[in-house]
Amino acid sequence: MISTLHKLRNLAMMLLVGLLLAGCQSQPKRDPAFAPVPPQVPKPAAQTNGAIYQAGFEHSWFENVRARRVGDILLVTLVENTEAKHTNAGKVKKSNSNTISNPTLFGKALSFTLPGVKGGAGANLGMDLSSSTDFSGSGENTQNNQFKGSIAVMVTEVLANGYLKVRGEKRISMTGGNEYIRVSGIVRPEDIDTDNTVDSTKIADATLTYVGDGQNTAASTMGWLAKFFISAIMPF
Repeated sequence: MISTLHKLRNLAMMLLVGLLLAGCQSQPKRDPAFAPVPPQVPKPAAQTNGAIYQAGFEHSWFENVRARRVGDILLVTLVENTEAKHTNAGKVKKSNSNTISNPTLFGKALSFTLPGVKGGAGANLGMDLSSSTDFSGSGENTQNNQFKGSIAVMVTEVLANGYLKVRGEKRISMTGGNEYIRVSGIVRPEDIDTDNTVDSTKIADATLTYVGDGQNTAASTMGWLAKFFISAIMPF
């Protein structure tokens, strides 16, 4: 009996510790796809030959600070502002009417006697069928997005034409959850300003992601049961 109580107490303590750890603020998770890229290792410098000028040790006084090599850092200015509106309307109407006259045989109209009806009254074999369909529908969708700020990205590859592939991630930990901002794409060196910045609108094949996790994100996320009632498999 004492051994059972001791086990139950240990289990309760483990559950309490687990709940306390779950309530603590978790650190932002790093996406391996957006990990920093180490710069390329430069080639070893040639041995000195006793001259004043040594190849590989030159430095230009007028060299700019714009990113151009793998591992260089570039500042992306987020200036996204998109607006879209879509409206459609449709109406379908269809009516159909069919009539079949009572058939005749040798000039006499055919009829039959209804069972259970006294007097044997003849019934007309003619038929009249009609149908009507009327459908109308309309839809409207309006979307407006704004994305402003800045994020530092790193050059991950220099393409054969001199264009730069960049990517970067910013992780922000706040009370109630974490926020992640990720940017990747291709940048032309000509579009980089003298202060080593480039607008996000000038990034080709751009991917801009702003997501979060934690309590605030979970509170604003639709549950699985609510998703079922608005899914395509819902029959009603």
